[in-house]
Formats: sequence, C-alpha cells, structure tokens
Amino acid sequence: MRFGYWTNAGSDWTTILERGRHAAATGWDGLWFADHFMPYAGDPTGAMNECWSVLAGLAATVPDVRVGAMVSGNTYRHPAVLLKQAVTTDHIAGGRVVLGLGAGWQQNEHLAYGLHFGTVKERLDRFEEACELIVRLRDATGPVDFDGAYYQLVEAPLSPRPVGRLPLMIGGGGEKRTLRIAARFADEWNVWGDVDVLRHKQSVLDAHCAEVGRDPSTIQRTAATMLILADEGDYLDRARTADLGRAAMVGTPAEVRELVAGFVEAGVDELVIADFLAPPFAPSAEMFERFQAEVAAEFR
Repeated sequence: MRFGYWTNAGSDWTTILERGRHAAATGWDGLWFADHFMPYAGDPTGAMNECWSVLAGLAATVPDVRVGAMVSGNTYRHPAVLLKQAVTTDHIAGGRVVLGLGAGWQQNEHLAYGLHFGTVKERLDRFEEACELIVRLRDATGPVDFDGAYYQLVEAPLSPRPVGRLPLMIGGGGEKRTLRIAARFADEWNVWGDVDVLRHKQSVLDAHCAEVGRDPSTIQRTAATMLILADEGDYLDRARTADLGRAAMVGTPAEVRELVAGFVEAGVDELVIADFLAPPFAPSAEMFERFQAEVAAEFR
C-alpha cells in the first residue's frame, strides 16, 4: 500500500514546502493538495493557496514522490486548460503528477469569484463531458476535435505530451453519477470515509464497471482520512469522543494498524492522510513520523 500526505492549503508556502520535504524524507509516497480559492467554513477571507501553482512548486523542489490535486474543481477551469497545466507540472516533476478532478461543490467561492455554479445535474453533466475531453486529448496521437454541450475543441494539440500516463483521478462518492463517470474514465478513484464506507462505494463502482464493460481492477482505489495517533491518556480519550467533522483514524499505534489493515483488506491502493485537523488535535510532524515507523512500515 502507498501512503499519501495531504497538507493544509491555507498554510504559507514556507510551511507547505517544509512539510512536503519532511514527508518525502520520512517515507511518504505522495503529496496531495486541495484545489479551492477560499475557505468553506470559518473566516472566508482566510488564506488559501492556488493548487496548481503549489503543485508546480512541489514538483520542482521535492523529489521522488507523486504530487496531485485532491481534487480540482471542474468548474474552475476549461478542462483542456487544466490538462495543459497538469502536463506542464508533470514535466517539471519528471512524470509524477496525478490529475485529480471532481464536479465542484463549494458554492461560496463561485459566488465570490464570479464562477458559474449551476445545478447539481449541470455540474455533473459538465464533469462527465470534461472527463471525456481530458481522456481523449491526453490519449490522442494528434490534434483533437470535440463538440460537446459545454466544451468544444477545434484541432486542439497537446504538446508536449505527458511524461507518462498522467493518471486521471476522479474524486467523489455519488453513487448514481460520479461513480459511473469514474467507471468510464478514471485511472484512480478517491473517496473520504472509513472502511465500511469504502467497501460500499467500491461495490457500487464495481457494478458500474460491469455495466460499462470496464475491468474494475484497472481502477486504483484510494481513500482519504485524518489521523490522531497517540499512546493511551487524556489526549487520546478526548479525541475518541470528539466530533472531528471528517473520517479519521484515532487510536494507539496498535489500533491504527488494525484500521489500516482494514483498508488493505478492502483493496485500497493508497491511503491519503490529511494534516488539517484544528487545535487541540492538530497533528505534529512527530505524529506523522511515528505513523510511518510504527504503522505504515507494517504494510510496505
């Protein structure tokens, strides 16, 4: 199993770079970064760095590990422009980039920045069309024409080509549309949740694969979670009963190993762990080092 480190998009660049270098030096396999323009909760004027600028910086300064968006909102950029950004970043990285993409959901930033939001159906229709366009343009051997309801290409080239495959990761767990889109186009798929959520969503994805004639084993499965790892004591007792807002692995090293084993048994290829829990549970670099030494090492 691979283990990815997902750092806070609201941190300053110096901190992002330090955390990325530290993660790479201590055994993490990937660096992930959210694609948003402003916070969803709390102070709407809080800092939020632009995703693909950060990924290009990490690609140039942190060697060996994969770098990717978790995930880009399709509503933010024309998909052909996004693919060009991803390919350029892939060249900077020497072939280590993952293009993560989702339908888009954060309404406040659309309003603030004048981005069209639309209905859920419209966003999913645009998303499906964007995924088709990206895969066709990425995989083509020459210029591409595309005449969709939302996007058009006229003899569009993609030069330079990606260094390698440049996998398309589709993020989301919507069972009627998103997982069917993943079955058609995804090289990788990501969802937030614990093992039970992951198993259920995978069964839905596999059913969609059967419907569209796709071998489900050709889609890598990744899960996103947060982490609180500590020895028994007051801190861990408080964490066990806290409302953390998102799925999280909470426990001693032995307990977290059992949780990771569940993801392994469920067929997860990469477990992505976010570092943006708020105080008093904000994780430390030492906790992530300990995870690598006392948990991840068991699954290499």
